[in-house]
Amino acid sequence: MLEDLRVMEAIAPEILTTIQERYRILQNIYWMQPVGRRVLADNLAVTERVLRTETDSLKKLELIETSKSGMKLTSKGEEVYHQLGHLMDQLFGMDRLERRLADYFGISRCIITPGDSDRQEKVIEEFGHLLWDALNKQLPIGENIIAVMGGTTMANVAENLSILETHNRHNMFVPARGGIGEYVNVQANSVSAVMAMRTRGNYRSLFVPEQLSSATYDSLLQEPSILEVLNLISEANCVIHSIGRAIHMAARRKMTEKELLMLKQKNAVAESFGYFFNESGEIVYRIPRIGLQLKDILNIPYVFAVAGGKSKAKAIHAYMKNAPKQTWLITDEAAANEILKGLSL
Repeated sequence: MLEDLRVMEAIAPEILTTIQERYRILQNIYWMQPVGRRVLADNLAVTERVLRTETDSLKKLELIETSKSGMKLTSKGEEVYHQLGHLMDQLFGMDRLERRLADYFGISRCIITPGDSDRQEKVIEEFGHLLWDALNKQLPIGENIIAVMGGTTMANVAENLSILETHNRHNMFVPARGGIGEYVNVQANSVSAVMAMRTRGNYRSLFVPEQLSSATYDSLLQEPSILEVLNLISEANCVIHSIGRAIHMAARRKMTEKELLMLKQKNAVAESFGYFFNESGEIVYRIPRIGLQLKDILNIPYVFAVAGGKSKAKAIHAYMKNAPKQTWLITDEAAANEILKGLSL
């Protein structure tokens, strides 16, 4: 198919440009729908007149429809958009970008979706679809224990998973950590429960705060129900986590002003698994916690990190210096380009 397109390009050079331009229009309508022409033109950095010509053509092809609230894709348009996605990645270098980023971090795989999750909510939904596809391909038959971190990205991703359960593959989802005093729907307990329900798996909850005194921790370990879940977490063969911006995560954890100042002085830019990292990937602070530790994931065979957006580029870059080699990173084009900006080809 790619060779056929290259041959057609030789005789009609404008064909790939037209396909790419119309794909970008479909893509942005999909992300923002319903969307008005002016907003869409601003987002695509084209004039309204140029955009009108293209959207009129797409409307005649029954790929988009318009209403008072704006433009959106028709069912035919959505089908064409999704079918074109992989082809566009191959044609315009997304595969090369994925390989380059994976090689740069020294990890197994990098999957990149177009867009910027800071600006386009649909991109985070796509993270969920990509994670489901990766889990479906990678999880072995038999019994799997999947440890899940919390956070807003993870909560959105969980809502976009599909069935993973089969007659010979069964999945148990467990929270990778206790709660950190944030909104219930983004805590690891809630996220793992949603993932289990969406995928038709099972789940167990861990109803303890992640930060405890040694005496309280030792006392809780005597509780059979808590000990059982902690044992399940320790036996996990898969972990799904995100990567946070250091100061943002410190605020979510309700850390003190003194601790916030210390993180700023140490130039902390990233947080994951209760560890804070500076731009060089060095650990500058660690919160004692219940659940998975950074060292634990070194021996977990299936590790999926999900994070994107230009604003998280520094955080992703810092954490990934510590990521185990078996990690699959699911991110977006904005973060990938920001991370690789300025590096020699």
